[in-house]
Amino acid sequence: MNILQINSSSRTVGSHSSRLAADIVERLQAANPESALTLRDLGRTPHPALDEAALQALFTPAAQRSAGQNARVAQDDVLIAEVQSADMLVLGVPMYNFGVPAALKNWIDAIARTGVTFKYTDKGPVGLLQGKKVYVALARGGLYRDTPADTQVPYLKTVLAFLGMTDVQFIYAEGLAMGPEAEQKALASAEAQIEDVLA
Repeated sequence: MNILQINSSSRTVGSHSSRLAADIVERLQAANPESALTLRDLGRTPHPALDEAALQALFTPAAQRSAGQNARVAQDDVLIAEVQSADMLVLGVPMYNFGVPAALKNWIDAIARTGVTFKYTDKGPVGLLQGKKVYVALARGGLYRDTPADTQVPYLKTVLAFLGMTDVQFIYAEGLAMGPEAEQKALASAEAQIEDVLA
């Protein structure tokens, strides 16, 4: 079994979302000792944004691309290959200004490629990254679960399903910025959720 862990926090030290993602991975590996882990930390190694140059490279036929364009497309190819080979994905996702981190959006933009990870048909789009289990560890300073202010979960459900990943489990750590007691309670709740989900 191949596990792909994506940390999207800008913090390289002390990130709650990254720690929770690591806890999920640790339990998965304990249950599957032969599993292989690929860790991509977008805080330490940010992926470039989808800008005009990247779009031009992607829409230029491979045989006609410049060396620079080939290099830019190859960066996305690496991320796509990681997702394609993964059986399970574990995403560590903090909330930044009511949304996902820009680093995670850049990763999503990189792996969403028509004809490769999804395709359009006469019956609508079809995701090509099927048969994968996804765990998402969410870390929030306030309380947003099941409220209109939670834009993360609807967005992630939509984009992951678009790519074919519909088996998604969310783990919530909320109230992390509401004082030490609230922080401890949030982390304990998240750990209990992880235990329940992976029992």
